[in-house]
Amino acid sequence: MRWIHAAGRGLLVLLVVMTGYAASGVGGGDADGNGRGPLTLATAGDLTGYLGPLLEGWNRTHPGERVTLVELPDSADETHAQMATDLRDGGRGRFDVLNIDVNWTSEFAAAGWIRPLPRDRFPLGTFLRPVVDTATYDGRLYAVPYVTNAGLLLYRKDVLAEEGVEPPHTWAELERLAKTVAPEHGLDGYAGQFLPYEGLTVNAAEAVYSAGGSILGGEGERVTVDSAAAREGIGFLARGVREGWIPRRALAYKEEESKQAFQDGRLLFLRNWPYAYVVASAEGSPVAGKIGAVPLPGPDGPGTSVLGGSNLAVSTHARHPDSAARLMAYLTSERVQRQVLTRGALPPVRAELYEDPELIREFPYLPTLRESVLTAAPRPKSPRYDQVSLVVQAVVRDAMTGRSTPEAAVRRLARELAAVSGR
Repeated sequence: MRWIHAAGRGLLVLLVVMTGYAASGVGGGDADGNGRGPLTLATAGDLTGYLGPLLEGWNRTHPGERVTLVELPDSADETHAQMATDLRDGGRGRFDVLNIDVNWTSEFAAAGWIRPLPRDRFPLGTFLRPVVDTATYDGRLYAVPYVTNAGLLLYRKDVLAEEGVEPPHTWAELERLAKTVAPEHGLDGYAGQFLPYEGLTVNAAEAVYSAGGSILGGEGERVTVDSAAAREGIGFLARGVREGWIPRRALAYKEEESKQAFQDGRLLFLRNWPYAYVVASAEGSPVAGKIGAVPLPGPDGPGTSVLGGSNLAVSTHARHPDSAARLMAYLTSERVQRQVLTRGALPPVRAELYEDPELIREFPYLPTLRESVLTAAPRPKSPRYDQVSLVVQAVVRDAMTGRSTPEAAVRRLARELAAVSGR
Protein backbone atom coordinates (compact mmCIF):
# COMPACT_ATOMS: atom_id res chain seq x y z
CA MET A 1 0.00 0.00 0.00
CA ARG A 2 2.87 2.36 0.82
CA TRP A 3 4.31 1.67 -2.66
CA ILE A 4 0.93 2.36 -4.31
CA HIS A 5 0.54 5.61 -2.37
CA ALA A 6 4.08 6.68 -3.27
CA ALA A 7 3.47 5.83 -6.92
CA GLY A 8 0.24 7.80 -6.84
CA ARG A 9 2.02 10.82 -5.37
CA GLY A 10 4.74 10.50 -8.01
CA LEU A 11 2.18 10.34 -10.79
CA LEU A 12 0.43 13.41 -9.40
CA VAL A 13 3.71 15.35 -9.31
CA LEU A 14 4.49 14.25 -12.88
CA LEU A 15 1.08 15.38 -14.07
CA VAL A 16 1.49 18.78 -12.38
CA VAL A 17 4.94 19.26 -13.92
CA MET A 18 3.80 18.24 -17.41
CA THR A 19 0.73 20.47 -17.18
CA GLY A 20 2.86 23.43 -16.17
CA TYR A 21 5.30 22.73 -19.00
CA ALA A 22 2.52 22.56 -21.57
CA ALA A 23 1.00 25.80 -20.33
CA SER A 24 4.26 27.75 -20.26
CA GLY A 25 5.98 27.02 -23.54
CA VAL A 26 5.32 27.00 -27.25
CA GLY A 27 4.31 23.57 -28.38
CA GLY A 28 2.16 22.87 -25.33
CA GLY A 29 -0.93 20.73 -25.76
CA ASP A 30 -4.43 22.03 -26.25
CA ALA A 31 -7.81 20.71 -27.23
CA ASP A 32 -6.62 19.03 -30.43
CA GLY A 33 -3.86 17.18 -28.60
CA ASN A 34 -0.89 18.59 -30.49
CA GLY A 35 -1.17 22.38 -30.26
CA ARG A 36 -2.03 22.78 -33.93
CA GLY A 37 -4.88 24.58 -35.65
CA PRO A 38 -5.91 27.91 -37.21
CA LEU A 39 -4.11 31.12 -36.23
CA THR A 40 -4.63 34.85 -36.28
CA LEU A 41 -1.57 37.02 -37.03
CA ALA A 42 -1.75 40.66 -35.97
CA THR A 43 0.54 43.23 -37.54
CA ALA A 44 0.81 46.95 -38.13
CA GLY A 45 -0.46 48.15 -41.49
CA ASP A 46 1.40 46.49 -44.37
CA LEU A 47 2.62 49.51 -46.35
CA THR A 48 3.85 47.48 -49.32
CA GLY A 49 1.07 44.85 -49.39
CA TYR A 50 3.45 41.89 -49.41
CA LEU A 51 2.38 39.92 -46.34
CA GLY A 52 -1.05 38.69 -47.45
CA PRO A 53 0.26 36.97 -50.61
CA LEU A 54 3.18 35.55 -48.64
CA LEU A 55 0.83 33.96 -46.10
CA GLU A 56 -1.20 32.44 -48.93
CA GLY A 57 1.78 30.14 -49.53
CA TRP A 58 1.54 28.88 -45.95
CA ASN A 59 -2.22 28.46 -46.16
CA ARG A 60 -2.01 26.37 -49.34
CA THR A 61 0.38 23.89 -47.74
CA HIS A 62 -1.11 23.99 -44.21
CA PRO A 63 -4.90 23.83 -44.71
CA GLY A 64 -5.47 22.75 -41.10
CA GLU A 65 -3.40 25.67 -39.76
CA ARG A 66 -4.68 28.55 -41.86
CA VAL A 67 -3.58 32.03 -40.86
CA THR A 68 -5.96 34.98 -40.81
CA LEU A 69 -4.11 38.28 -41.17
CA VAL A 70 -5.33 41.23 -39.10
CA GLU A 71 -3.84 44.57 -40.12
CA LEU A 72 -3.85 47.23 -37.43
CA PRO A 73 -3.10 50.95 -38.07
CA ASP A 74 0.30 51.74 -39.61
CA SER A 75 1.05 54.08 -36.68
CA ALA A 76 3.24 52.25 -34.17
CA ASP A 77 1.52 53.95 -31.22
CA GLU A 78 -1.97 52.94 -32.36
CA THR A 79 -0.86 49.37 -33.11
CA HIS A 80 0.71 49.10 -29.67
CA ALA A 81 -2.48 50.34 -28.02
CA GLN A 82 -4.69 47.82 -29.85
CA MET A 83 -2.35 44.90 -29.19
CA ALA A 84 -2.04 45.79 -25.51
CA THR A 85 -5.82 46.00 -25.16
CA ASP A 86 -6.22 42.57 -26.76
CA LEU A 87 -3.48 40.98 -24.64
CA ARG A 88 -4.98 42.31 -21.41
CA ASP A 89 -8.30 40.68 -22.28
CA GLY A 90 -8.06 37.89 -19.71
CA GLY A 91 -7.67 35.01 -22.16
CA ARG A 92 -10.27 36.14 -24.67
CA GLY A 93 -7.79 37.81 -27.01
CA ARG A 94 -8.21 37.60 -30.78
CA PHE A 95 -4.53 37.37 -31.64
CA ASP A 96 -2.31 34.28 -31.57
CA VAL A 97 0.87 35.51 -33.25
CA LEU A 98 1.97 39.12 -32.94
CA ASN A 99 4.30 40.98 -35.28
CA ILE A 100 5.64 43.45 -32.72
CA ASP A 101 8.06 46.33 -32.87
CA VAL A 102 11.45 45.13 -31.64
CA ASN A 103 11.27 47.43 -28.65
CA TRP A 104 8.02 46.03 -27.30
CA THR A 105 9.54 42.64 -26.51
CA SER A 106 10.69 43.62 -23.02
CA GLU A 107 7.40 45.27 -22.13
CA PHE A 108 5.23 42.41 -23.40
CA ALA A 109 7.43 39.77 -21.75
CA ALA A 110 7.53 41.57 -18.38
CA ALA A 111 3.74 41.91 -18.46
CA GLY A 112 3.31 38.17 -19.10
CA TRP A 113 1.55 38.77 -22.42
CA ILE A 114 3.84 36.61 -24.58
CA ARG A 115 5.29 33.12 -24.10
CA PRO A 116 8.97 32.23 -23.67
CA LEU A 117 10.29 30.29 -26.64
CA PRO A 118 12.74 27.38 -27.01
CA ARG A 119 15.83 28.62 -28.84
CA ASP A 120 16.42 25.32 -30.65
CA ARG A 121 13.23 25.64 -32.72
CA PHE A 122 14.51 28.62 -34.66
CA PRO A 123 17.62 29.28 -36.83
CA LEU A 124 19.02 32.04 -34.61
CA GLY A 125 22.61 31.35 -35.66
CA THR A 126 21.85 32.38 -39.25
CA PHE A 127 20.63 35.85 -38.26
CA LEU A 128 22.56 39.11 -38.20
CA ARG A 129 24.16 39.21 -34.76
CA PRO A 130 22.50 42.29 -33.18
CA VAL A 131 18.92 41.32 -34.03
CA VAL A 132 18.67 38.38 -31.61
CA ASP A 133 19.22 40.66 -28.62
CA THR A 134 16.00 42.53 -29.48
CA ALA A 135 14.04 39.30 -28.97
CA THR A 136 15.28 38.55 -25.43
CA TYR A 137 14.27 39.73 -21.99
CA ASP A 138 15.87 38.84 -18.70
CA GLY A 139 18.08 36.27 -20.43
CA ARG A 140 15.23 34.37 -22.13
CA LEU A 141 14.00 34.28 -25.72
CA TYR A 142 10.48 35.72 -25.97
CA ALA A 143 10.25 36.37 -29.71
CA VAL A 144 11.85 35.50 -33.03
CA PRO A 145 13.42 38.24 -35.18
CA TYR A 146 11.45 38.59 -38.40
CA VAL A 147 12.67 41.74 -40.13
CA THR A 148 15.39 44.10 -39.09
CA ASN A 149 15.97 47.73 -39.99
CA ALA A 150 18.40 50.56 -39.63
CA GLY A 151 18.08 54.18 -40.57
CA LEU A 152 19.86 55.40 -43.69
CA LEU A 153 20.59 58.86 -45.01
CA LEU A 154 19.00 59.10 -48.45
CA TYR A 155 20.25 61.90 -50.68
CA ARG A 156 19.80 63.32 -54.16
CA LYS A 157 22.92 62.03 -55.88
CA ASP A 158 22.13 63.99 -59.04
CA VAL A 159 22.18 67.27 -57.13
CA LEU A 160 25.40 66.49 -55.26
CA ALA A 161 27.04 65.31 -58.50
CA GLU A 162 26.12 68.59 -60.18
CA GLU A 163 27.75 70.46 -57.30
CA GLY A 164 30.78 68.17 -57.33
CA VAL A 165 30.47 67.18 -53.66
CA GLU A 166 30.37 63.88 -51.81
CA PRO A 167 27.47 62.83 -49.56
CA PRO A 168 27.92 63.95 -45.95
CA HIS A 169 29.63 61.77 -43.35
CA THR A 170 29.46 64.23 -40.44
CA TRP A 171 26.82 66.52 -38.99
CA ALA A 172 28.85 69.57 -40.00
CA GLU A 173 28.91 68.44 -43.64
CA LEU A 174 25.19 67.69 -43.57
CA GLU A 175 24.38 71.10 -42.10
CA ARG A 176 26.58 72.93 -44.62
CA LEU A 177 25.06 71.20 -47.65
CA ALA A 178 21.51 71.52 -46.30
CA LYS A 179 22.04 75.26 -45.76
CA THR A 180 23.80 76.06 -49.05
CA VAL A 181 23.15 73.49 -51.79
CA ALA A 182 19.50 72.71 -50.99
CA PRO A 183 18.17 76.30 -51.39
CA GLU A 184 20.08 76.75 -54.67
CA HIS A 185 18.06 73.85 -56.09
CA GLY A 186 14.75 74.86 -54.55
CA LEU A 187 14.86 72.05 -51.99
CA ASP A 188 14.39 71.72 -48.26
CA GLY A 189 17.58 70.64 -46.53
CA TYR A 190 17.00 67.72 -44.18
CA ALA A 191 14.10 65.85 -42.62
CA GLY A 192 13.38 62.80 -40.53
CA GLN A 193 10.32 61.65 -38.60
CA PHE A 194 9.64 64.50 -36.19
CA LEU A 195 5.93 64.26 -35.36
CA PRO A 196 5.52 63.34 -31.66
CA TYR A 197 5.13 59.56 -32.03
CA GLU A 198 7.51 56.60 -31.98
CA GLY A 199 9.41 57.96 -34.98
CA LEU A 200 10.54 61.01 -32.99
CA THR A 201 11.81 58.71 -30.22
CA VAL A 202 13.86 56.87 -32.84
CA ASN A 203 15.29 60.04 -34.38
CA ALA A 204 16.13 61.49 -30.96
CA ALA A 205 17.79 58.27 -29.79
CA GLU A 206 19.89 58.15 -32.96
CA ALA A 207 21.09 61.71 -32.36
CA VAL A 208 22.02 60.92 -28.75
CA TYR A 209 23.70 57.62 -29.65
CA SER A 210 25.62 59.18 -32.55
CA ALA A 211 27.08 61.74 -30.15
CA GLY A 212 28.23 58.91 -27.87
CA GLY A 213 25.44 59.09 -25.30
CA SER A 214 22.69 56.80 -24.04
CA ILE A 215 19.24 57.13 -22.50
CA LEU A 216 18.74 54.15 -20.18
CA GLY A 217 21.06 51.42 -18.97
CA GLY A 218 20.45 47.70 -18.41
CA GLU A 219 16.80 46.69 -18.60
CA GLY A 220 15.71 50.26 -17.90
CA GLU A 221 16.74 50.40 -14.26
CA ARG A 222 19.37 53.16 -14.77
CA VAL A 223 18.80 56.62 -16.25
CA THR A 224 21.92 57.66 -18.20
CA VAL A 225 20.66 60.50 -20.37
CA ASP A 226 22.07 63.43 -18.37
CA SER A 227 25.26 63.87 -20.38
CA ALA A 228 27.09 66.26 -22.69
CA ALA A 229 26.50 63.79 -25.53
CA ALA A 230 22.72 63.90 -25.07
CA ARG A 231 22.82 67.70 -25.03
CA GLU A 232 24.84 67.66 -28.26
CA GLY A 233 22.46 65.20 -29.97
CA ILE A 234 19.25 67.02 -29.05
CA GLY A 235 20.98 70.31 -29.83
CA PHE A 236 21.70 69.09 -33.36
CA LEU A 237 17.98 68.55 -34.03
CA ALA A 238 16.89 71.78 -32.31
CA ARG A 239 19.49 73.82 -34.18
CA GLY A 240 18.30 72.46 -37.51
CA VAL A 241 14.77 73.76 -36.98
CA ARG A 242 15.94 77.05 -35.52
CA GLU A 243 18.31 77.71 -38.45
CA GLY A 244 15.85 76.47 -41.07
CA TRP A 245 17.80 73.64 -42.68
CA ILE A 246 15.22 71.36 -41.07
CA PRO A 247 11.94 72.83 -42.39
CA ARG A 248 9.24 73.45 -39.79
CA ARG A 249 6.84 71.40 -41.92
CA ALA A 250 8.98 68.38 -41.05
CA LEU A 251 7.71 68.62 -37.48
CA ALA A 252 4.54 66.95 -38.85
CA TYR A 253 6.33 64.15 -40.72
CA LYS A 254 6.01 60.45 -40.03
CA GLU A 255 7.62 57.81 -42.26
CA GLU A 256 5.19 58.17 -45.13
CA GLU A 257 5.00 61.96 -45.14
CA SER A 258 8.78 62.30 -45.10
CA LYS A 259 9.19 59.66 -47.80
CA GLN A 260 6.63 61.43 -49.98
CA ALA A 261 8.40 64.77 -49.60
CA PHE A 262 11.65 63.16 -50.76
CA GLN A 263 9.96 61.20 -53.53
CA ASP A 264 8.22 64.33 -54.82
CA GLY A 265 11.60 66.02 -55.19
CA ARG A 266 11.25 68.47 -52.28
CA LEU A 267 14.15 67.29 -50.07
CA LEU A 268 17.91 67.04 -50.46
CA PHE A 269 18.48 64.71 -47.47
CA LEU A 270 16.15 62.31 -45.68
CA ARG A 271 16.62 60.02 -42.72
CA ASN A 272 14.30 57.04 -43.24
CA TRP A 273 14.16 53.25 -43.35
CA PRO A 274 15.27 51.38 -46.50
CA TYR A 275 11.70 50.90 -47.76
CA ALA A 276 11.70 54.61 -48.63
CA TYR A 277 14.66 54.03 -50.96
CA VAL A 278 12.82 51.22 -52.74
CA VAL A 279 9.52 53.06 -53.12
CA ALA A 280 11.13 56.35 -54.20
CA SER A 281 13.25 54.47 -56.76
CA ALA A 282 10.30 52.72 -58.39
CA GLU A 283 9.37 53.35 -62.01
CA GLY A 284 7.37 56.55 -62.35
CA SER A 285 8.86 58.22 -59.26
CA PRO A 286 10.13 61.76 -59.97
CA VAL A 287 13.46 60.88 -58.32
CA ALA A 288 13.93 57.35 -59.71
CA GLY A 289 17.60 56.83 -60.56
CA LYS A 290 18.61 59.95 -58.63
CA ILE A 291 18.90 58.49 -55.12
CA GLY A 292 21.91 57.46 -53.08
CA ALA A 293 22.19 56.08 -49.54
CA VAL A 294 24.92 56.28 -46.89
CA PRO A 295 25.03 55.51 -43.16
CA LEU A 296 23.67 58.21 -40.88
CA PRO A 297 26.29 60.86 -40.12
CA GLY A 298 27.48 61.74 -36.63
CA PRO A 299 29.52 64.55 -35.07
CA ASP A 300 32.90 63.24 -36.27
CA GLY A 301 32.05 60.48 -38.76
CA PRO A 302 29.41 57.79 -39.25
CA GLY A 303 26.70 57.92 -36.62
CA THR A 304 24.66 55.22 -34.93
CA SER A 305 21.26 54.08 -36.13
CA VAL A 306 18.56 52.73 -33.90
CA LEU A 307 17.93 49.07 -34.61
CA GLY A 308 14.46 48.82 -36.04
CA GLY A 309 12.33 46.02 -37.39
CA SER A 310 9.88 43.62 -35.85
CA ASN A 311 9.80 40.34 -33.95
CA LEU A 312 7.23 37.54 -33.98
CA ALA A 313 5.82 36.58 -30.61
CA VAL A 314 3.20 34.12 -29.38
CA SER A 315 0.40 35.40 -27.19
CA THR A 316 0.07 33.75 -23.81
CA HIS A 317 -3.54 33.04 -24.80
CA ALA A 318 -2.69 31.53 -28.21
CA ARG A 319 -5.08 28.73 -29.11
CA HIS A 320 -2.57 26.64 -31.07
CA PRO A 321 0.97 27.39 -29.84
CA ASP A 322 2.70 24.64 -31.81
CA SER A 323 1.25 25.95 -35.06
CA ALA A 324 2.40 29.41 -34.00
CA ALA A 325 5.98 28.16 -33.64
CA ARG A 326 5.79 26.36 -36.98
CA LEU A 327 4.54 29.54 -38.68
CA MET A 328 7.37 31.59 -37.18
CA ALA A 329 9.95 29.06 -38.37
CA TYR A 330 8.40 29.27 -41.85
CA LEU A 331 8.48 33.08 -41.90
CA THR A 332 12.16 33.11 -40.93
CA SER A 333 13.22 30.43 -43.45
CA GLU A 334 15.73 31.49 -46.12
CA ARG A 335 13.19 31.22 -48.94
CA VAL A 336 10.56 33.35 -47.22
CA GLN A 337 13.10 35.86 -45.91
CA ARG A 338 14.20 36.40 -49.50
CA GLN A 339 10.58 37.23 -50.39
CA VAL A 340 10.32 39.58 -47.42
CA LEU A 341 13.01 41.63 -49.15
CA THR A 342 11.99 41.23 -52.79
CA ARG A 343 8.23 41.60 -52.28
CA GLY A 344 8.04 43.73 -49.16
CA ALA A 345 11.21 45.86 -49.46
CA LEU A 346 11.87 44.97 -45.82
CA PRO A 347 15.37 44.07 -44.58
CA PRO A 348 15.64 40.36 -43.77
CA VAL A 349 17.26 38.97 -40.63
CA ARG A 350 19.16 36.24 -42.52
CA ALA A 351 22.81 37.33 -42.77
CA GLU A 352 23.66 35.49 -46.00
CA LEU A 353 21.11 37.47 -48.02
CA TYR A 354 23.15 40.65 -47.60
CA GLU A 355 26.01 39.07 -49.57
CA ASP A 356 23.91 37.68 -52.43
CA PRO A 357 25.13 39.31 -55.69
CA GLU A 358 21.74 39.02 -57.36
CA LEU A 359 20.00 40.78 -54.48
CA ILE A 360 22.67 43.48 -54.31
CA ARG A 361 22.10 44.26 -57.99
CA GLU A 362 18.40 44.73 -57.28
CA PHE A 363 18.88 46.48 -53.91
CA PRO A 364 22.15 48.42 -54.13
CA TYR A 365 21.83 49.74 -50.58
CA LEU A 366 22.19 46.25 -48.99
CA PRO A 367 25.94 46.52 -48.14
CA THR A 368 25.33 49.94 -46.56
CA LEU A 369 22.34 48.60 -44.67
CA ARG A 370 24.32 45.60 -43.39
CA GLU A 371 26.99 47.96 -42.08
CA SER A 372 24.34 50.10 -40.40
CA VAL A 373 22.59 47.12 -38.79
CA LEU A 374 25.83 45.67 -37.44
CA THR A 375 26.70 48.98 -35.76
CA ALA A 376 23.15 49.89 -34.70
CA ALA A 377 21.95 50.12 -31.11
CA PRO A 378 18.54 49.15 -29.71
CA ARG A 379 16.18 51.67 -28.25
CA PRO A 380 16.23 51.77 -24.45
CA LYS A 381 15.00 48.47 -23.01
CA SER A 382 12.34 48.91 -20.35
CA PRO A 383 9.22 47.08 -19.13
CA ARG A 384 7.64 50.56 -19.25
CA TYR A 385 8.86 51.36 -22.72
CA ASP A 386 5.60 52.99 -23.85
CA GLN A 387 5.96 55.55 -21.04
CA VAL A 388 9.66 56.04 -21.77
CA SER A 389 8.87 56.77 -25.41
CA LEU A 390 6.12 59.26 -24.56
CA VAL A 391 8.51 61.17 -22.29
CA VAL A 392 11.21 61.33 -24.98
CA GLN A 393 8.71 62.52 -27.60
CA ALA A 394 7.30 65.29 -25.42
CA VAL A 395 10.65 66.61 -24.22
CA VAL A 396 12.43 66.52 -27.59
CA ARG A 397 9.42 68.11 -29.27
CA ASP A 398 9.69 71.08 -26.90
CA ALA A 399 13.39 71.43 -27.70
CA MET A 400 12.82 71.29 -31.46
CA THR A 401 10.02 73.87 -31.35
CA GLY A 402 12.10 76.23 -29.21
CA ARG A 403 10.01 75.92 -26.06
CA SER A 404 13.07 74.74 -24.14
CA THR A 405 16.82 74.66 -24.59
CA PRO A 406 18.66 71.37 -25.21
CA GLU A 407 20.24 71.73 -21.75
CA ALA A 408 16.85 72.13 -20.06
CA ALA A 409 15.45 69.29 -22.17
CA VAL A 410 18.12 66.85 -21.00
CA ARG A 411 17.61 67.79 -17.33
CA ARG A 412 13.86 67.29 -17.72
CA LEU A 413 14.41 63.96 -19.51
CA ALA A 414 16.52 62.71 -16.61
CA ARG A 415 13.88 63.71 -14.04
CA GLU A 416 10.90 62.28 -15.90
CA LEU A 417 12.63 59.02 -16.90
CA ALA A 418 13.65 58.54 -13.27
CA ALA A 419 10.01 58.92 -12.29
CA VAL A 420 8.92 56.40 -14.93
CA SER A 421 11.47 53.84 -13.75
CA GLY A 422 10.56 54.42 -10.11
CA ARG A 423 14.06 55.62 -9.23
